[in-house]
Amino acid sequence: MGKDWAVDPNYSHGFIIPFISGYLVWKRKDLLTMAAVRPSVWGLPILLGGLFLLVVGKAGSELFTMRFSLVVVLYGLLIFLLGTDTTKKLSFPISYLIFMIPLPYIFYDAVAFPLKLMAARISADMVMVMGIPIFREGNIIHLTDTTLQVADACSGIRSLISLLALGAIYSYFTLDRAWKRIVLILLTVPIAVLTNSFRVTGTAVLSHYFGSKVADGFFHSFSGWVVFVVAFMLLFLCGRVLRLISPGAKSGCSWT
Repeated sequence: MGKDWAVDPNYSHGFIIPFISGYLVWKRKDLLTMAAVRPSVWGLPILLGGLFLLVVGKAGSELFTMRFSLVVVLYGLLIFLLGTDTTKKLSFPISYLIFMIPLPYIFYDAVAFPLKLMAARISADMVMVMGIPIFREGNIIHLTDTTLQVADACSGIRSLISLLALGAIYSYFTLDRAWKRIVLILLTVPIAVLTNSFRVTGTAVLSHYFGSKVADGFFHSFSGWVVFVVAFMLLFLCGRVLRLISPGAKSGCSWT
């Protein structure tokens, strides 16, 4: 996984996920010392199920299955050695490790393709409102003097994956109701699509007035960072709004 994190910008956040998970465990150290240690045999079938996933993934050369088996094995070991009480208190830190596992490419493409079409459609509509001649074919945008293709990087899938990880940890610490956390995590999808649509729109406008070389140069690289920062700010704003709805005492560290 480390090699994939290093070469695939979609999962570069994977390097920090284990450290975040470890920090969450450390934050619960006082609760863990008070947890009843009751080893349970029910952890054994879960442990064996995780090992079975490892074998199946290895036999089929399916990396996601092999890597996901690590999370299942951890759950099985916790229940088998320490019991359900301790496992419940560690359920979120362990589950959070899922964000470090790169998605299967078949699933990645299935998500990225409709996002590309949506981003291209929204961007084309915004450019048309500005009075700039434009014609869209799928994820291809035709301008007067140039043609742009909405690639995976501009579909929102890259920022969506990172935003999901950020949204989960942000909601864990700041929101006091499970439904609010779920809503905030779900909001990452339209936020990622909308912000990347603005990125594509900016690229199209610059290409129309200054040529594709200007849009494909510094702006294209820098705008990726700007889009992610704006997306996180919108996510933060949504979190603040959710906190104002039926506010209660914060209990982020008790989400199990």
